[in-house]
Formats: sequence, C-alpha cells, structure tokens
Amino acid sequence: MILAAGLRKSFGGFEAVRGIDVDVRRGEAFGFLGPNGAGKSSTMRMIAAVSPVSGGTLRILGLDPATDGPQIRARIGVCPQEDTLDTEISVRDNLYVYGRYFGLPRGEVRQRVDELLEFVQLTEKANAMVDDLSGGMKRRLTIARSLINRPEVLLLDEPTTGLDPQARHVVWDRLFRLKQQGVTLVLTTHYMDEAEQLADRLVVMDKGVIVAEGSPLSLIAEHSTREVAELRFGVGENEQHASKVEDLADRVEVLPDRLLLYTADGEETVAKVHERGLTPAATLVRRSTLEDVFLRLTGRTLVD
Repeated sequence: MILAAGLRKSFGGFEAVRGIDVDVRRGEAFGFLGPNGAGKSSTMRMIAAVSPVSGGTLRILGLDPATDGPQIRARIGVCPQEDTLDTEISVRDNLYVYGRYFGLPRGEVRQRVDELLEFVQLTEKANAMVDDLSGGMKRRLTIARSLINRPEVLLLDEPTTGLDPQARHVVWDRLFRLKQQGVTLVLTTHYMDEAEQLADRLVVMDKGVIVAEGSPLSLIAEHSTREVAELRFGVGENEQHASKVEDLADRVEVLPDRLLLYTADGEETVAKVHERGLTPAATLVRRSTLEDVFLRLTGRTLVD
C-alpha cells in the first residue's frame, strides 16, 4: 500500500526526514512512534501527497505522488492532528459538504453521512453545531469526515491527542473496527499505550531516522526486560543511589525523578534493594513498555 525507499524531506537547510525505508502492507495498522520533531508528521504529509518529496522514492497505492497526487488523494483518508471542522455549519453538513468535494452524487453522500454518523456514534448530534460537541465527539467527527470517500488507506496524525481516557478508548474501538473492515491504518503517536493497542507493526523514529522496527511485543522483547522496578528517592538523590543498585538489574536508567531498574523479576529486585538498607520513598513494579524501548534506543523519554 505504501512503499518508501531512502525517503527524505528538507526545509531549507534542515533535514526533517533523513532517508527512511517504509513498507506498509494491505490491511495492517502501521505506526510511527517518536517524540515531537522526530519527523513523523513530515513523513505523513508526504504520504498524503500534500508535501513534495525531497529525495528517495515514494509510492502510494502503486502511484507516484509527484505526478499522481489527485488520484492518490481520492483514494486515501486523512485525519489531521488538529481538528479542522467547519464551526459555522452542523455536524451533518460538515460531512455532506466534504463528501461533495470528492464529487460524490448527492444521494450517495446523504447515505454515506448517515452510515458514518452511526459508525462514530454521533447520530443524535447530527443537527448540532460543532462548537456544541465535546473534544472526543469532535475527534470522532473528524475521523468520520476522513472516511467519506471510502478510503483504502486512512492516515491518522496523533488521533487521540488531548482526549480523556474514556474518549480515547471510544476512538480506539472505532479504529479497530475499521481495521477489521479491511482499511489500512497508518498512524503517528507519541502515546506508547496507543501504539501497543492499535499497531500491528511500527517504526520508532528519532531525529528523522528509523531506529527500530517491528511489532510492539517484538520490540519490547528485543530491547528491554520483562519487568521494570521504579524507585523514587528524595530530590537530587536518585543519581547517587544508582551505583548502589546497578548490579541488581540488567540495566539502570537515571531519570530526574526516579531510577528505572530493568530486570526479569521486579518484586525480587525491590526486595534486594531493601535488603541493602535502601528505603525509596516510593516503588512500582510494572511490565516493560514501548517507552522503555525508546529510552534504550535514544537515551530520552518520548515527552522530551
């Protein structure tokens, strides 16, 4: 569905995407994971055929965005990072007007609008104005709008940024249903749990390059341990305690507010810390996540 080789994007003297290779297969959910400024959105804009490629090759649905931009845009859906809804018209009309942009017949658009309102659970809000919607409803309406042309590929740039946990789960459910219907999903996110929930396969980007690729589980297995023990000491004390516990774990990361001990058995590791007479102000044992993978690969957290 998407094939990139040595893909580059430059803005003047700044190279935002520095020669990446990407292969997205039909029907999968593919994720770009990384911090702000990693090059995710620049890559998505090239895939959406709205930003020219600076170097390398890119094919979308077998087409070249440099020459086949209109044909590509007619067959994909784009859910941008910011909601760009028309606040002057109703929920229903937001979908209807957008459908007419694609040249769809009026009757077909009206039927499609009803289908999508039901799909994103906004039928009861069909005649409401956009300003009357909650953040989660606006996000679902934006997703519905991106589906009006029955796209083969749906691009989602940070699909749940700013939503509360309940609204995020509703959006995840809708996206999972789309994938079951055969729509290929390509998303960017800086939420680790979102990537783990939605992506079959993902790449981790940092500073314009891909630093790892695989399924969420395979990346965690390859680059981290099964569990992590988090230790919080007093302000300014975490670094000085690191040397006292480094032999208890496969790896120790020192963060400003805590120590991360990477180990196969977190509870056993915490017990050994206490046996040495160390008393952290707080402890937490959890399984490894994609954030731990990112910390290992880049030396910084995703929110940096």
